[in-house]
Amino acid sequence: MIGEPTYQAARAVAETVEAHFARHINAAHQQGEQELASAPPKRIIEAVIDTAFWASLRREEGRSPRISLAFLPPEQSGQPLLFQKRLPLSPTVLTKLAPGVERPGIHLGVWHDGDELYLWGTTREIRSFCFVVDVSEPGLLVIKHRRRDGFGKFANVAVLKGDQVKIVDEGSASLPDCPQLLTSLLGFTSPSTWDYSVNILVQMAVSMRAHGHGGSLLVVPEGSTSWPGSIVHPISYPVVPPFPGLADLIRQHEDAKRESIWQTALRQEIDSTAGLTAVDGATIINSKYELLAFGAKIVRAIGSKPVEQIIVTEPIVGRTAEVVHPTQSGGTRHLSAAQFVHDQRDSIALVASQDGRFTIFTWSPCEGMVHAHRIESLLL
Repeated sequence: MIGEPTYQAARAVAETVEAHFARHINAAHQQGEQELASAPPKRIIEAVIDTAFWASLRREEGRSPRISLAFLPPEQSGQPLLFQKRLPLSPTVLTKLAPGVERPGIHLGVWHDGDELYLWGTTREIRSFCFVVDVSEPGLLVIKHRRRDGFGKFANVAVLKGDQVKIVDEGSASLPDCPQLLTSLLGFTSPSTWDYSVNILVQMAVSMRAHGHGGSLLVVPEGSTSWPGSIVHPISYPVVPPFPGLADLIRQHEDAKRESIWQTALRQEIDSTAGLTAVDGATIINSKYELLAFGAKIVRAIGSKPVEQIIVTEPIVGRTAEVVHPTQSGGTRHLSAAQFVHDQRDSIALVASQDGRFTIFTWSPCEGMVHAHRIESLLL
């Protein structure tokens, strides 16, 4: 039976989450979209989050559960694996099932019969705007949904860690100087904002964060001759000629990009490039996604001044911009990335920290300084 949540953050976030899904699902219906998920009501949002949180604090054979709960009936999923009998949605059941469903892309299906919530099986296919709760680690939950075009990183709605609640600020996408990568992560209601080219950087960011070693990725304009002036020479691992693995995939016909074999090849190339960022130094690609070098050391360009301040923002409701010294945004990687973008203003830098923080550095013409966008809440 659906009762009152004992995890207070579930109650605090439920109304906002309910409004988010209702607003976007209604808008998609009005635009003629079909095959959309059902909007979750507040009481079910509270109950699913509450159960997922308490399950996250349990352990099975010494391991914490990593699970994904999707709110939909089996008839709205593709090729579901159905349990013979319904299982109650409870922390105990989730903890027992977790070892078998912890691989990425597997969702435990949750539905209701009146006031009873139950688990009906598993699925890899869910509808657009399906309410999903991911248990990432003990006490850390991510509320998200599938994008309208069905490809790429799910769109995060809120992140709950213990008693901390972060609501993603969709309005950040319309702010001046918002980089295309961040716009794509936030602008999840329109397929037109989510093209395969930008998706490479999104997936690259996810992969960089996942390997856990920390790293830097510099994206420079194709044909640029100025960026080597911000790199120590000789470069440890130059790539000559530039490696075109990702670029070749992007150039393929649009029909090929709908095939699973293409999407698998894309993920493999992204993971290979992202893996190079674990090597000490920065990995460098151009705007066509050709690999130019890795293990590169950043240096202040001749005649350039040291970067003294940057503006830091995070696309979370209630967060305000801060102007700080670049050392306050992180360690050596962050300082060198800020200096690189300060000197090479038509480039961007992606920096992953070992602790999971992730920052995009861009040049802001409006502010006249480097802009550090904290986006780890969007990558979980």
